[in-house]
Amino acid sequence: GNEAEIGQSLQDIFKDDGNDIHRQDLFITSKLWNDMHAPEDVMPALQKTLANLQLECIDLYLIHWPVVLSKETEGLMLSLDELPLIDTWRALEECVDKGLVKNIGVSNFSKKKLQDLISKGLKHKIAVNQVESHPYLQMKELKEYCDAQGIHLTGYSPLGSNDRPPKLKNEGEKA
Repeated sequence: GNEAEIGQSLQDIFKDDGNDIHRQDLFITSKLWNDMHAPEDVMPALQKTLANLQLECIDLYLIHWPVVLSKETEGLMLSLDELPLIDTWRALEECVDKGLVKNIGVSNFSKKKLQDLISKGLKHKIAVNQVESHPYLQMKELKEYCDAQGIHLTGYSPLGSNDRPPKLKNEGEKA
């Protein structure tokens, strides 16, 4: 990743006395990778992110995908029965309680995945669900659900993504 480079750039910006940008002016987000979902891995993963970014706290930490990958076997997906998302969420809540992150959220969660997680009874609410969203993938039902739950829905790839269907690509654009 690029966290160490970003961390150095942030420190350079913060140290520049002629600069009007301060830590409190920025909203900094990072993500928990898929092979770090085990509760005992969550806080160390966040602490590594904080060390790389040279920060004491970030504003938002997201579960990157509702998918768990094995740490031992590359590419092997684990069942969510084996490592439930609520276990990862509880570990994230501990990170909030320790002041390492202000808000926690998810990325790429469907309405059903959100409902399942919320049904477990959360100490800290889901602040954000970040999903691919653009004119060709508007996610209206998910947006309505998130609005009703007080979850901010943020979009990535607002102009579309490379893997959109060929019929939605411009002539001459790689399929």
